[in-house]
Amino acid sequence: MESSNSGSCGQGTLYHWLVLFAVWLCGSQHVLSQKTPLEPKDKFLLSDPPIGLFDPIEISPSVLPHNTNPVEPLSPMYPNYTSYDPVLTGKCHVNFSALSYVMEKTAYDCSIPLAPLVADVICCPQVNSLVNVFQAAYGSGNDTLVLNQASANACFSDIMNILASKGANTNIPELCTLRPSNLTDASCPVKDISSFEKIVNTSKLLDACSSVDPLKECCRPVCQPAIAEAAIHISSGGANMFGSSSMPGSAVGIDVVSDCKGVVHSWLSMKLSSEEANSAFRVLSGCKVNKVCPLEFDEPSSVVKACGKASSSTPSCCAALHSYIGTRQKQIFVTNLQAINCATKFGSMLQKAGVVDDIYGLCDIDLKDFSLQGCLLRSLPTDIVFDNTTGISFTCDLSDNIAAPWPSSSSVQSLSLCAPEMSLPALPVSPKSESSGPSRTGIGVLLPLVFLTTTITI
Repeated sequence: MESSNSGSCGQGTLYHWLVLFAVWLCGSQHVLSQKTPLEPKDKFLLSDPPIGLFDPIEISPSVLPHNTNPVEPLSPMYPNYTSYDPVLTGKCHVNFSALSYVMEKTAYDCSIPLAPLVADVICCPQVNSLVNVFQAAYGSGNDTLVLNQASANACFSDIMNILASKGANTNIPELCTLRPSNLTDASCPVKDISSFEKIVNTSKLLDACSSVDPLKECCRPVCQPAIAEAAIHISSGGANMFGSSSMPGSAVGIDVVSDCKGVVHSWLSMKLSSEEANSAFRVLSGCKVNKVCPLEFDEPSSVVKACGKASSSTPSCCAALHSYIGTRQKQIFVTNLQAINCATKFGSMLQKAGVVDDIYGLCDIDLKDFSLQGCLLRSLPTDIVFDNTTGISFTCDLSDNIAAPWPSSSSVQSLSLCAPEMSLPALPVSPKSESSGPSRTGIGVLLPLVFLTTTITI
């Protein structure tokens, strides 16, 4: 969708203006964070596939925007993305010019107004990918896969300053729980290329991860198990851990394996181009992100009180339900798969509290109701796009009539999105969408899920 001249956004639809209002209001508060960090609630995990070593990316709730007056209409904001020359430490000996592709992509994905709203699904996965690619760039030519602590401190500062100079949010470390130690992978016993290649079956690893299929990796993983095997292997210094008593969680420990996974990522980044490595890491992050509902659900006492008895079909029940979900919706953007997860999680909470009826169906609750301004992001890795003509833009799934799934019972603790029998209801496809494939300027069908997409330009 192309942006028009000043005073107009896209085609001027009310839907797009509402998205702009939310981004302006939340983005303007990005510098305000709570002094006391909140305790994250239990994560609600999907069951596929059982890799076992890769926990969901943690997003600090203290830096998420808190919209104090979300319904008041305000004019949209058009941020100024004029870059400037950053002040560097001079102690980080790496060619940043060779990293321009991944650095600019990270700056756009973590741009000032949007970073808190897309931290879970776009910004932090891209930042983690940048860390992996940077480690490889730093170690190239000196037989190392990680940084020492002194270099990590200097380089971490330089990375953040360069990103900020390109328009990135300065709260990235807090948003993504990132620190200089992420560049060191200190607890992994293997840190140099020579030792790594003596221990690991590098041909097997490279074959599995040189081309990661975004449509298959999450349900039929190939690269993830290869990374896990290599990480476990080097965490023991090369000893065969499979079939021994030194599995992760015992003698070696999950933290060591996690650090060794970073070493594996660094080695892969050396063997692939920065574009190939970045694409692979984003797909792997997407597999983790889409298993988790990132929304925080407080005790829904008002909904239980209004909907817990036979009165669940009354307007008061639907009013309470829409009001509660509306407050969740204002937190962040979520993907279509995360929305399914959130709907299942919240439905299970209501069932355990005594709500028997399918109030999602009674009250016309859709998947889009769980994402900011009804914009569901795609489950496949996506990025924020910026150019001097259209500004910043991102793609939403048009999922207006995809009903939110009501759990079959209160005991539902996981939802398989990879099982053959699991299918989402198809949307009616307009002639326009049939004639035009997926694009940034039109409406198209997104695979593998049956969702229509549109592009929001800010």
